[in-house]
Amino acid sequence: MKLFVGLGNPGAKFARNRHNVGFMAMDRIAAEHGAGPWRKKFQGYVADATIAGEKVLLLKPDTYMNESGRSVGEAARFLKLPIGDIVVLYDEIDLAPGKLKVKAGGGNAGHNGLRSISAHLDNDYVRVRIGVGHPGHKDLVANYVLNDFAKADQVWLEPLLDAIASAAGRLVTGGNERFLTDVALALGQDAPKADTKTEKPSRGENAAEQASAEPRKTGGHPAGERAGKRQSALADNLRKWMEGRRKGNSE
Repeated sequence: MKLFVGLGNPGAKFARNRHNVGFMAMDRIAAEHGAGPWRKKFQGYVADATIAGEKVLLLKPDTYMNESGRSVGEAARFLKLPIGDIVVLYDEIDLAPGKLKVKAGGGNAGHNGLRSISAHLDNDYVRVRIGVGHPGHKDLVANYVLNDFAKADQVWLEPLLDAIASAAGRLVTGGNERFLTDVALALGQDAPKADTKTEKPSRGENAAEQASAEPRKTGGHPAGERAGKRQSALADNLRKWMEGRRKGNSE
């Protein structure tokens, strides 16, 4: 059995906050895999699902973010789960919007939800870091994460949540690299690698270690990029044909 945890703050006013992207991901996983109805348990809301042939308990703590460990710890102890069978999905300001990374263990990087979970359990649970971007200064972080995603963010957010839900079976089977690969392919991106480091990554870390739903600079959204490449190829072929015609007429 696995325990999937999405982090966020309870209540309708927080529902679309950047800080609640873990809740959003959990709801999307529940819908994708036909999870049972949400019910109150373990100081949170839980739903039963079968993913990749294995039972998975989905959990959204009903505590505030900085007390998430109370809910996660209670569930983990009741289920007698090894720490490696717990997967936590949460917002990461040190990743650009739409970036995605996975690793087991590591530091908490100032995230209050992780800090609380680590205080109640061991530190080696699996983390799925969903990039929401950084406001540019540490004094702006609290207000930034407690505000809703912008309308422009929906371009990458909705496809990313769908891709996470579709690939969730890889997290069940321990295939972190395959999870990132499946997400990347669903988004029209090159296959990345899982982040196996235990230290907090730097912002200059190799881009191949993350999946991304962020539009590429040269083509915007992946679908637009593919269209742009096709148009470029057609233009190149037309140019070559015109050059051939000019040479033929000059001979």
